[in-house]
Amino acid sequence: MLLPALSQEEELHWLALKLIPGLGTRTAGKLIERFRTPQAIFRASRTELESAGAGGAVAQSIASGCTFEDAVLQQEKMRETGTVAVTIGDPNYPAPLREILDPPVLLFARGRVELLQSLMFGIVGTRRPTPYGVAVAERLGADLARAGLTIVSGMARGIDTAAHKGALNAGGNTIAVLGCGADIVYPSENKRLAADIIAKGLLISEFPMGSVAFPQNFPIRNRIISGMSAGVLVVEGAQYSGSSITARLAMDQGREVFAVPGNITSKASWGPNLLIKQGAKLVQEAEDVLVDLPLEVRQRLATTGAPAHATSSAGQASLPIGPQAELGRRILDVLKVDVPTHIDQLLEALEDYSSSELVAALFELELGGQAKQLPGKNFVKVW
Repeated sequence: MLLPALSQEEELHWLALKLIPGLGTRTAGKLIERFRTPQAIFRASRTELESAGAGGAVAQSIASGCTFEDAVLQQEKMRETGTVAVTIGDPNYPAPLREILDPPVLLFARGRVELLQSLMFGIVGTRRPTPYGVAVAERLGADLARAGLTIVSGMARGIDTAAHKGALNAGGNTIAVLGCGADIVYPSENKRLAADIIAKGLLISEFPMGSVAFPQNFPIRNRIISGMSAGVLVVEGAQYSGSSITARLAMDQGREVFAVPGNITSKASWGPNLLIKQGAKLVQEAEDVLVDLPLEVRQRLATTGAPAHATSSAGQASLPIGPQAELGRRILDVLKVDVPTHIDQLLEALEDYSSSELVAALFELELGGQAKQLPGKNFVKVW
C-alpha cells in the first residue's frame, strides 16, 4: 500500500515504532500489515497486539508509548542532518526491496532519495583488497554506472569504497547502505566520500540516528544491498566473508550473482572463485554483467540510458602530452595494474631520467587518471 508523504506527527509515530525494544523487522512488518499505520498500532490494545504477533514485552512497550521521547530526539537529529524517513509504504521505497522476506519498514535517507527508484546493482568485496581488486572495482563501478545502473555498496574500506568512487568519478549514481546511523561516518576515513555521496548520490540506513557500527549490523544491512539490486557482483573476498554472505542473500532473494575471478593462490580470491564454481556468472568486463541482467532490467536500461552527467569511456584521459610525454609512456610500460611498483624500482628501470623528472611525470599521470599512488611510494597503472 503506497502512502502520501509523511506529516511530522506521522513521522514521529514511525520513529517511535522503530525504537520499540525487541521489535524485530518481521514482527514490525506484520503489525503494519495488520493495522496499516503506526498510529493504529499505538492505539491497539495489548491483546490485539499479541494476537497480531507481538510478544508480551513488545506489546507492553508499544502500549506504554515509552519511545516517543526518543522519537522526538530522532526527529531533531534528522532535521539537523537533512535526513528524511522513507517508509515501506512510501512511493520512493524500492519495489524490489519490498519483496524480500524481511524488508525494513523504515529507511533513513540523506541525499537524492529519487535514486531509490533507479535500476540498482550491488558491488561488494573485501576490506583488504589487492591493487588488482581496487582497480577492477573502480573500473566496473564506473562502466556499469555509465551504462545507467546505480551502484550500491556498503561504503566500507576496500572494494566498497572503490566501487563508489568509480561510479562518482564517471559522473554516475551510487547509493551507500550503512551498518550504522545515517549521521555516522564509518569508517571515519571515508568522511570525504560520504560527503560526495550525500551531494551526488544517496546514503541510507535502517538503523536509528546515532547508532554505532556494531559488527552484527553489517550482515543485517547486506540484505538491503542485495534486496534493492538487480544483481550483485563480488570482486574479492575470503570464502566466509561478508561479501560471500551478501552473495548468498542475493541467491536466496532470486537476484543474479556475478563474480570477478582472481589468482587461485590468493585468499582474497577464494570467495569469488568458489561462487563461480557454484554457478555465479564470471565477469571480465561490464558487458558480462549487462547481458545477463533480467530482461525487464535490460529493456529499462535501453529506454533510460546513462545518467545525463555520466562521462563516457572516450572522455577519459588520453596518453600524457607535453614535455613529460615520452617519460610518461615509458612509466606506463613499466607499471602494472595488479602489482605495485616502488618508486626506486622505477628509477632503476628508467635510469636515463632524474628523480625529479620521474616525480613530475608520475604527478602528470596521476592527474590524468592513468596511474595511482599507493602507500609507501608505490604506484600502479589504472586499468
